[in-house]
Amino acid sequence: MEYKNILFDLDGTLTDPYLGITNAVKYSLRKFGIEENNENTLRALIGPPLETSFMEFYQFDINKTKTAIGYYREYFSEKGIYENKLYPGIEDVLAKIKDRNKTIILATSKPAIFASKILKYFNIDKYFYDMTGSNLDGTLGEKDEIIKFIIEKHDLKPETTIMIGDRKYDISGAHKNNIHSIAVMYGYGSKEELEQSNPTYFCENVPDILEIIR
Repeated sequence: MEYKNILFDLDGTLTDPYLGITNAVKYSLRKFGIEENNENTLRALIGPPLETSFMEFYQFDINKTKTAIGYYREYFSEKGIYENKLYPGIEDVLAKIKDRNKTIILATSKPAIFASKILKYFNIDKYFYDMTGSNLDGTLGEKDEIIKFIIEKHDLKPETTIMIGDRKYDISGAHKNNIHSIAVMYGYGSKEELEQSNPTYFCENVPDILEIIR
């Protein structure tokens, strides 16, 4: 199979956002008198849409969730966005994929306004043909919706398109849009979660991405 269109997730796939996201979550929860220090819970919050996380983990209703997201963004927009780092070797992988004349597109549940700043901050925006993230009003928040939007916007052929991500949401989003997927094992999805999501390929480390794409 020759893949021409390469869709990348952001958090847990291109960058390690642990510090920024967890600090923003803690900041938000403190506004409600909640102190969250459980490492497993904090790691599980990286990847899903924020709305899903606040409702699932803290049983917030929709109004409380919207308020919590607002607090989260207060911290993230000023500090958390920069408490982040590229995974070693990622820029080399992006450069080599682009050198092979493949189309690289970002597909993230993170709000597009933040995702764009992160790509520019790490100077990797030059490798991307386009990027799609969620909207601040909560629309286009699910990964399957984002992938569908990208495929339709650019008239991509599903058989030559592949999604790369570290959580079950990336893989299920690929399944729902009839495209192949790579589950990266170095991110925030557990081995059990990723195995159950049934990706086309598993990838243990960053350089393996190139071998699969090749």
